[in-house]
Amino acid sequence: MTTHKWSHLFTEELLASEIEQAIALGRLANQQEPRAESVQYSEVDDRIVISLKNGASFSFLPSMVEGLGQATAEELRDFWMPESGDSIHWESLNVSFSIPGLLIGMFGTKRWMEELGRSGGKATSPAKAKSSAENGKKGGRPRKVHDHSGRNAASKLSSNS
Repeated sequence: MTTHKWSHLFTEELLASEIEQAIALGRLANQQEPRAESVQYSEVDDRIVISLKNGASFSFLPSMVEGLGQATAEELRDFWMPESGDSIHWESLNVSFSIPGLLIGMFGTKRWMEELGRSGGKATSPAKAKSSAENGKKGGRPRKVHDHSGRNAASKLSSNS
């Protein structure tokens, strides 16, 4: 048997202890973090529906999620979820998300989320067009007024209150 220079750092006892710690951390995560019990794609509603082990459920449009927006119904139904229920994976689309991440609204990378926000800001509606036109008649958005200290006058007023 060949002895490696690192073998003194990796003992059977240390390995057993680390495995025991990992199992305990996994149990704790299962108790404290949201875990999926089931996932399905509803073609009628064009929504992915995730039912959690605690009885709650949530859904979202595939178009909101990076990598799923152009997927076919067949591709959206072709996912797998580990037994732990901590994530969902679409291998054919090379897309994976954690369940906690989806719950807090992380539907993609930071860059994707920024682009999603920008496109939402560009959305038009009759109410938005009317508001914009009215604001334009008044001279547009009011300019910020600064006092001599460089502070915004409105923030100074609120700090003196």
